[in-house]
Amino acid sequence: MPIATPKDSAIQKDRVMPFRPLILLGRIFALILALSMAAGPAMAHEVRPAVADVAVGGAAVDLTIRLTLEPLLAGMDLTGLADTNESPLADRYDTLRADDPAELTAALTAAWPDLAPRITVKAGEAVVLAQIVSITIPEVGDITVPRDSILVLRADLPADGTPVLIGWDAAFGSLIVRQAGDDPNAYAAILSNGNLSDPLPRNAVAPDSAGSVFVRYIVSGFEHIVPKGLDHILFVLGLFFFSLHLRPLLLQVTAFTLAHTVTLALASLKIVTVPPEIVEPLIAASIVYVAVENILGGRIGSVRIAVVFCFGLLHGLGFASVLGDVGLQDNRFVIGLIGFNIGVELGQLAVITLAFLLLGLPFGQKGWYRTRITIPASALIALVGAWWTFERVFL
Repeated sequence: MPIATPKDSAIQKDRVMPFRPLILLGRIFALILALSMAAGPAMAHEVRPAVADVAVGGAAVDLTIRLTLEPLLAGMDLTGLADTNESPLADRYDTLRADDPAELTAALTAAWPDLAPRITVKAGEAVVLAQIVSITIPEVGDITVPRDSILVLRADLPADGTPVLIGWDAAFGSLIVRQAGDDPNAYAAILSNGNLSDPLPRNAVAPDSAGSVFVRYIVSGFEHIVPKGLDHILFVLGLFFFSLHLRPLLLQVTAFTLAHTVTLALASLKIVTVPPEIVEPLIAASIVYVAVENILGGRIGSVRIAVVFCFGLLHGLGFASVLGDVGLQDNRFVIGLIGFNIGVELGQLAVITLAFLLLGLPFGQKGWYRTRITIPASALIALVGAWWTFERVFL
């Protein structure tokens, strides 16, 4: 007769004792749902930040904004969105993508009295309205991807010499503000949620210390994971559910971090360029892979580490648009890159900590942890990743 091991006894005991699977599954779904609600939808029709180059003179401020006009004209609220398909006005937006430049120009001109007050130009306490100087809209191309237009604005300033603050309505999405000029210390920041820039002096460069750049990019890196990066969150959870032991988790996270740091730097510097149409489906597929491997089981080894490293290269390409769009000067790029990576790591650590507190700490030593938590959670992650892969390739 086979001798029961302590592990077998624990399993038999668990079969006898009342088990509350709904509570455990509820914790799993609560974890993923909470992160999903915070992060917003995965990217299909990408919402990209607008980029405003700002030149502040003594009597006027000029703004050259590269943006996707169609969401503004459709009346979309882009707050927290990563995918325009999640908006109830997605059909209107898709229709505008097919409009030729003359039609969009006419629509913008007609809507400008309503849009202009939502673009903030403040000189001291005085709010001034910007007027359109020129509009450059490309011809209709691939209507499944965003079309970048160039909007040049000018606002006359009061003659009091007060510095200028720039921003716009939170519903327009994120805005990257860069102070025009060749000064290596020129101000550059990513604004979201309707926030305003730092005061920009007239005929001078706003002081922007290396420390402030560093801190801003730590925040940007964290936000790129939580709340904006649901696909990255699910990948990190896939790493977490592989094993609760420190060594496997540390090896995976280290490989992932090294890899995305390399491609983040290369892609931000435009040394490596891979279209998002390729990167985004592969990121979704990477989520499926790690989740399925969790279900199949196995020990940490060189193959798993190599796979995680390769997928980290992909995720780094997904991060790259942030630093690339801001266009940091060479002497600030390294600072921004390091700060952004620290922010990303803090975001990943926050995800892992939350998962550990909700699931690993109370249930990790239970004999049924793998069968009733790891496998169901990984299956759910794999299904979400599979849907995103299909959506990003075919929809």
